[in-house]
Amino acid sequence: MLEILTGTGLAAAAGLNAYIPLLLLGLGARFLDFIVLPAGWTWLANEWVLGILGVLLVIEFFADKIPAVDSVNDLLQTVVRPASGGIVFGSGSASETAAVTDPAAFFSSNQWVPIVSGVVIALLVHGAKTAARPALNAATFGLAAPVASAFEDVSSVFLSVFAILVPILVVLALGGLVVLFVVLMRRYRSRREGANPSTGSGTA
Repeated sequence: MLEILTGTGLAAAAGLNAYIPLLLLGLGARFLDFIVLPAGWTWLANEWVLGILGVLLVIEFFADKIPAVDSVNDLLQTVVRPASGGIVFGSGSASETAAVTDPAAFFSSNQWVPIVSGVVIALLVHGAKTAARPALNAATFGLAAPVASAFEDVSSVFLSVFAILVPILVVLALGGLVVLFVVLMRRYRSRREGANPSTGSGTA
């Protein structure tokens, strides 16, 4: 069960920011004794891979905070974030962490299932993010872009940390994000309907 929560949290984090969970998992495996990646995923801790991920994270960090550019970035990330979700779900759920000490049973058969699961989860989160961002930009004349992006980055960090250290908290974090998304979309729709009231009367 903890293995699934670990993979789910990392994949959801990848849906918000493709590089944060990859970087945190790789850094953790490289510098922390209690994170051990499975044999097929040790490349995540390679210094060259970590360096490339760091550069990509910086680019993503700034691109995602500029109105209009963030929408283009989201379009480009439609492939990257699900791919990252598949990688972190597969590697994270099969690794040994402070919370997950025996992942072998989860990965003993159907090894493609965690990867596909991660792709789907990250794609769903990415889809929600991509749908919400233009609405927020339109409602705030672009002022919400950097704030929303910063919140997503912080959420990605916390989801990744929870997934690795305390997977049970992933449930609460995801629940909070879902509630926040619903509230924001409802407020946006209410404002749009208020700004464009329908004229119920016809013309004579």
